[in-house]
Amino acid sequence: MRKMGKQTWLYENNIYLTEGASVTGPREAQGPLGGTFDQSFNDLHCGEKNWELAERKLLQTAIDLCLQKANLQKSDIDILLGGDLLNQIISANYVARSMAVPFLGMFGACSTSMETLAVGSALVDAGFANYAAAATSSHYATAERQYRYPTEYGGQKPDTATTTVTGAGAGIVSKKKSDIRIESATIGKVMDYQMNNPFDMGSAMAPAAYDTIKTHLQDLGRMPSDYDLILTGDLSSIGSPILKDMLKEDGFNVDMKHNDCGLMIYSSDQQAFAGGSGCACSAVVTYGHILSELRKGKLNKVLVVATGALLSPTMVQQKETIPTIAHGVVFMREGLNE
Repeated sequence: MRKMGKQTWLYENNIYLTEGASVTGPREAQGPLGGTFDQSFNDLHCGEKNWELAERKLLQTAIDLCLQKANLQKSDIDILLGGDLLNQIISANYVARSMAVPFLGMFGACSTSMETLAVGSALVDAGFANYAAAATSSHYATAERQYRYPTEYGGQKPDTATTTVTGAGAGIVSKKKSDIRIESATIGKVMDYQMNNPFDMGSAMAPAAYDTIKTHLQDLGRMPSDYDLILTGDLSSIGSPILKDMLKEDGFNVDMKHNDCGLMIYSSDQQAFAGGSGCACSAVVTYGHILSELRKGKLNKVLVVATGALLSPTMVQQKETIPTIAHGVVFMREGLNE
């Protein structure tokens, strides 16, 4: 691996995405990308007795499906990297308990999908692992219970609010050649533009996405035109226009290249407020829809920038502002199936 510029890792030993898998809840299955997910549950409990157990089941199912698709066993995985939104990343920790493989728990809020994939790819590139699994999850009801109000409270939300995606995504990376290569990753800095409204994550996270995308392009000497798609995690209808305007001020026009997972996962009639969010938002869109588009040849080079708000209910109650971060990973189609 070679460091490029200030924050970008260029993988030098041809790191490939062996497989990816996505699992969702019922609302996501009813959205425009529903047909691209590997499995969807028809209720928020996913057959479990509480929501936290349901989120754990989503994550375990995504990992199990990823292993099945890759024709691998749990014992083949040299390291699992995972995280989620709950205190002490309990979903990932308990799933790791059942995996019984070396584990690195990671918290990047909604940026966790690309954080785990970037670090896992680096470990494989350096020879510390042959197979690394990266996985993350979120659940609408567990996030509401922890970060806002219990769903039974029925509190009203403003239009700037986002809807936490119920789902989980998992990817496995290795040096075994496949049709999708992980080319590089840009590790974000913690940014804080003094936003303090927990019901407006898009405005808070847009500056972090801007900084990571700008740095990525500068580190590698590239322009937005070098990509078929520059995809952000969950800026929603509020943060996406802010991101575009910020990049334009620096001479980077992404209007024709940008989309946001939070805008893609729900349709306009699903009452998802400003769009989707949560760890699973970028994970299920990337490991579902984006991988499908790459394999079909409809996309060849994609920069996925997962965005995260590093807040906690305690800090919000203390009137602290919201620090945010964004991590980017480049997926490239190799065209093996042509």
